[in-house]
Amino acid sequence: MAGRVVKRAYKYRFYPTAVQAEQLARTFGCTRYVYNRALAERTRAWSQEQRRVTYADTSKMLTDWKRDTETAWLSEPSKGPLQESLRQLQGAFDRFWRKQTGYPQFKKKGRSKESATYFSNCFTYRGGQIRLAKQTEPLDVRWSRPLPEGAVPSQVTVSRNARGQYHVSILVEDTIPELEPADRVVGLDAGITSLYTLSTGEKITNPRHERRDRARLAKAQRVLARKEKGSRNRAKARLKVAKIFGRIADRRRDHLHKLSTRLVRENQVIAIEDLSVRNMVKNRSLSRAISDAGWSEFRSMLEYKADWYGRRVVVIDRFYPSSKTCSGCGVLASTMPLTVREWACRCGTVHDRDVNAAKNILAVGLAVTACGDGVRPPRNWLVLVEKREFTGEDFPH
Repeated sequence: MAGRVVKRAYKYRFYPTAVQAEQLARTFGCTRYVYNRALAERTRAWSQEQRRVTYADTSKMLTDWKRDTETAWLSEPSKGPLQESLRQLQGAFDRFWRKQTGYPQFKKKGRSKESATYFSNCFTYRGGQIRLAKQTEPLDVRWSRPLPEGAVPSQVTVSRNARGQYHVSILVEDTIPELEPADRVVGLDAGITSLYTLSTGEKITNPRHERRDRARLAKAQRVLARKEKGSRNRAKARLKVAKIFGRIADRRRDHLHKLSTRLVRENQVIAIEDLSVRNMVKNRSLSRAISDAGWSEFRSMLEYKADWYGRRVVVIDRFYPSSKTCSGCGVLASTMPLTVREWACRCGTVHDRDVNAAKNILAVGLAVTACGDGVRPPRNWLVLVEKREFTGEDFPH
């Protein structure tokens, strides 16, 4: 069956030997040092000289740092991960200039993700084994699933998480099987009690992964707080807290992957809201539940999987009043506090708040796919509603 060729990463866990672990630790430290020093140089050049430093400039600096006797240890690891750290810094500045993120921050040992990226000239892949540059033994990878037949890895990223687990992410070209066009469309309304409510009336239960381990996590954090800073017991307690957080994140990610895959396979068009999660978590009463729901991660999964399989995800404006609009007649209710879960429209329709919102999201999403029009409600929306109430004139939904 024909399909689409995409770049796809396969992630596996591996168990390094003592020598490999030591070499990787040095590599992680070198990449962090190069990133931080290059960031400091770029910041100093701009603040003191109003001069913009490019990636090519930092690459030349790296060569000089390797020749310097005080930092000659930068020549020990492979050159690939060090160059990649400079590319990552350049990408961080590009996003900052486009006003997508804040100013790049320094990486801190123990708080930033430890990773190193190797390109094709810095590793070998033969006979189902991966050997990194400057290492004599191949990685002991647990192949939980096979790579695509005939795949040639173009990039390998080795990482170590807070739980002390090592993972290798292998980037290959993969052919995604083409799905038959689906005759179903769906709208999704995000929530707390129900993780998502579908326009079909189905409600996806929120597993609340964090709540299941909340007592265990609180106990582990109390134990950690009592340990002396810098002691081995504190390191052990910190590792226990990290393991609990890791289990919560693993369960959440697994659930979101299964749900997103199911929705993409079943529906041709998926309409969702553009939620400002960053602002929503400022609500101290709901921040824990919102963070545990993983709405941003779920949207990301939907978008790249829909792109793979030829589906479409339509994101409607966050200010569209989906909950207050009657999906039957289109009338906009004046107020709709969160405590109201069911409401009756004057047309006689009784709505479940979440199902009604999902139906409206779907209707607006389909209008966008058909017309390509925006979905932000006009500023005079309430004026139009009042005009319809007294004159009977129609207005755009």
